[in-house]
Amino acid sequence: MNAQTYDVIVIGAGPAGENVADRAVKGGLTAAIVERELVGGECSYWACMPTKALLRSAAARRAALSVPGVPVGDLDPAAVLRRRDEFAAHWKDDSQVGWLDSAGIALHRGAGRIVADRVVEVGDVRLTARHAVVVATGTSAFVPDIPGLRDIAPWTSREAAAASSVPGRLAIIGGGVVATEMATAFAALGSAVTLLARSGVLGSFEPFAGERVTEALREAGVTVHLGAAVTGARRDPGGEVRLTLADGTEVAADEVLVATGRTPNTEGAGLPAGQWLTVDDTMRVNDWLYAVGDVNGRALLTHQGKYQARLAGDVIVARALGKPVEDARWGRHADSGVVPQVVFTDPEVASVGLTAAAATEAGLRTRVVDYDLGAVAGASLHADGYRGHARMVVDEDRSVIVGFTLAGPDVAELLHAATIAIAGEVPLHRLWHAVPAYPTVSEVWLRLLENYPL
Repeated sequence: MNAQTYDVIVIGAGPAGENVADRAVKGGLTAAIVERELVGGECSYWACMPTKALLRSAAARRAALSVPGVPVGDLDPAAVLRRRDEFAAHWKDDSQVGWLDSAGIALHRGAGRIVADRVVEVGDVRLTARHAVVVATGTSAFVPDIPGLRDIAPWTSREAAAASSVPGRLAIIGGGVVATEMATAFAALGSAVTLLARSGVLGSFEPFAGERVTEALREAGVTVHLGAAVTGARRDPGGEVRLTLADGTEVAADEVLVATGRTPNTEGAGLPAGQWLTVDDTMRVNDWLYAVGDVNGRALLTHQGKYQARLAGDVIVARALGKPVEDARWGRHADSGVVPQVVFTDPEVASVGLTAAAATEAGLRTRVVDYDLGAVAGASLHADGYRGHARMVVDEDRSVIVGFTLAGPDVAELLHAATIAIAGEVPLHRLWHAVPAYPTVSEVWLRLLENYPL
């Protein structure tokens, strides 16, 4: 076999893999990336970028409709899909490959398989790592074992993100982030959408978030079935799909999107198939193997994967050069306790840290402060009839915020302030001195603090 040696070998060229390789090279090591599909990974072609492009046009139209004096026409689905294609680079990775080359990172195309300690085979090439092998292979959509479901060739998040046309009727199985975002997107594009949410809508968030998104989906014409369990699926000769529910009713659709979770991409990589890779806070599995991004199961979010990758790259460099690793808190380690997330539905949902229920389960003595976002002056200027809600969860013993959730139009850009407050453990008496500008929606911070007497 063709044998090559590098300091670091990364399997997977998504955002996490690219970042750990880049950090290693900038630290003076050599690095190679192995990629079986497109350089740039799921986020660039089938997740973050194309899905948000699908959602953005409708969000902009809704914003224009919420203030008088702005001429607003109908949404043009073909134009939306063309814009989505641009953001997915027409599913070509030339620019991403060019970036790898400019960064001094070698690329090996093909499926990487770990065959021995620090050894990865890609086709007829045998790669050996002097210091570390990093698994950054991400996840794939989980398709539940429902009779007939796989036979109908259902959509997963990939097919939804890359759809070349808008189905007349779309049934979505699931009630999480992918399910609700795609229900929002395709309803706006003209599909008759049915959402089958067996375990509820956005169940991992504060309850009011799921309630408001469910209400908005129904107002947009989406049929939402809560507690609906799919027990069978079949596709008729004419192409129509019929889903059978536990109560015996049937749902007819032209396409079915399965959005019921993710499974780690470890099969075929010389790792236990379908198992998350357990890591320490420096992302290390063992003395030479690391796992960053979704595959370690800590937080299935691109920004968290990149965060882990930057830290892992620094740690690998330090260990390779015999330098100490500052793995105490605020050092070179990944703390998954403060995870920001935005759901780009209508309304948007933005959250970071713990929900009220999770904080109680963690044994914290908490106080929950809620506020009506629509009562904030900046919100009423932002949109007529603005409806939204904000919640902060306070650790009473330390007088710091441990959780923050917003639901409302355009709340995503408010989230980072909460992330800083929680990650930095800023005491509430100091937050009083962080005065929000008037009139902005961020004035909600003042209103929340006013409702939490010190």
